[in-house]
This record gives sequence, structure tokens and C-alpha cells, in this order.
Amino acid sequence: MPTIGWHASHEQAPPSRLLADVRHAEQAGFQIGMSSDHFAPWSARQGHSGYAWSWLGAAMATTSLPFRVVTAPGQRYHPAVLAQKMATLAEMFPGRLAVCLGSGEAMNEHITGDAWPTKPDRNARLKECADITRALFRGEEVTHRGHVDVHRAKLWSRPDEPPPLFGAAVSERTARWLGGWADGLATINQPIDVVRRVVEAFREGGGEGKPTLLQVHVSWAPREEDALALAHDQWRSNVFAPPIPWDLPLPEYFDEISKYVEPDDVRQAVWISSDLERHIAWVHEYAALGFDEVVLHHVGQDQDAFIDTFGTRVLPALRAA
Repeated sequence: MPTIGWHASHEQAPPSRLLADVRHAEQAGFQIGMSSDHFAPWSARQGHSGYAWSWLGAAMATTSLPFRVVTAPGQRYHPAVLAQKMATLAEMFPGRLAVCLGSGEAMNEHITGDAWPTKPDRNARLKECADITRALFRGEEVTHRGHVDVHRAKLWSRPDEPPPLFGAAVSERTARWLGGWADGLATINQPIDVVRRVVEAFREGGGEGKPTLLQVHVSWAPREEDALALAHDQWRSNVFAPPIPWDLPLPEYFDEISKYVEPDDVRQAVWISSDLERHIAWVHEYAALGFDEVVLHHVGQDQDAFIDTFGTRVLPALRAA
């Protein structure tokens, strides 16, 4: 059975509440913390977007959990500055940080005023940033010109061991490409046959034996209708296939295109059920694909009931298996 984690969604709650939530999650038995890294929420209904890197320092100082964070180098974050953030956390909290690198979304990156690149250009930029980051962690002075420019950058405070650089993928094509250079794979819940092909593509591309992480969007409430209504309210902006989530720049755009999303349409993106046995079965089903870590993101803004209920009834059942 994989290690089970809890996800802090900065788009949906203020960072102070998420800090209390992650402490609560650790006490309830979750074994990993995971953080989003957004500049804007997916919807005005979500209404938040704290700075992940400040929050991670506080979260790692006040819990003993390992943490994962999904982030996009190259536009909003210069790779040398992002490497310095990673290095600082990894030096203070050895062995507890893994960073999942993605090519980004316009809603977070457009704020720089730079043009939003095509997907092939974003992938090329991502690989450049990963190479720059690794060189900096080796203690090299880096000068580089390409999709990003770096001039004589050097990390002066480095951890003994650099944090792993996972790659984030939702498609087979990206996963196969990541297999050749990423330290691990991070993906999200989709129909199980799609997820199976993503994992297989990563392994076929060179990722055999490397760790894999699945982030799962979950909606639970004691009543089925409440679980469905919660998912529809908070996550209907997230049911669209790429390139929509990559290329729309503002929460208002996501709210507009999701006006006609029906409640049952959200089931394609969220595990929705009041039945805890169903959630346990879902985790077993996806864990059978060989994931090392499964991180649960309850899509509600109030996390307390979810953390308590899953901590007392779901996590023990998974551990027993």
C-alpha cells in the first residue's frame, strides 16, 4: 500500500487555516503533506492563493511530515531563485522535500507580462530549468542563455542531498518524455485506464524503478447529495481537458466556461461519494498501478470533518491492507 498524504490547496483557503489543517492531518495519521503553488485560484468561489514557499517553511517547521510541491520554473520563477528556495528548505529539513516540476499554467504565469509560450516551448524551457537547477545544486556557477537566461549564478547554502525533481504529467506523451530525466512522476486522478497508460509511458521512457505519486481530488460528506454539491461548487472549473487549463489566464474565464457544467460532470475529475468503503476501494484500485504515494485533496474549503473521518476510518483500513 502506498504512503497516503494530505494536500493543501492554497486556492481554496487562507494559508493560516491550511497551516492548522496540515498539523491536524499529521495528528490524524496522514504521512505526507503536499502543496499547490498558484498565484490565482481556479474560481472566484475559491477565493484564495497564498504563497506556497513561505507556507512550506512554516509547515515544515511545525510538523515532521515530508512535503511535495508542484511548481513551474521559467516565467513567474527564475530557475536560480527557485533553486535557492528549494535549497533553503532542503538544508533546514533534510530529506523531507521533493519538488514536482511542471510546464505551468497561464493563470499563474501571465502576471510577468511576458508572452505565454507554446507547449513545446514550455517543455523545452522546463528541461532547461531542471538542468540549471541540478547544476546549481552541484555547486557550479551557472551562466546560460536559451529559453531562460542565467548569469554567473551560484548557490552558497546548499543541502547535503538535493531534493528530488519529479516531473508533473497528465498525458502519456509528457510522461514518456519525463521518464528520461525526471527523478519521479507526479500525476492526477483520471479514468484508471488513462492513469495506467501514463504510468507505463513514464516507465517505458526511462522511469522504471523511479518513484511515482498520484494526487487525487476527493469530495466526501456524510450525505451523498452534499458531497456532490460540494464538488460542483468548488471544482467544476477543473473538469476541462488541456489546453484549456493551461491557456486561460484569469479565474473569471474559468467561471464563465464552467457555467454549464452539471454536477454529475464533476465525477470525471473528483472521487465523489459519502461511502467511505467506496473511497477505500478507489485507493486500492489505483494503488495497484504501483504508486508509491497517493495524496488526497478534499475539494472542500473546510477540511476538519474530512481529516477526522478519513483519519479514523479510511487510513486505518488502508494501513491494515
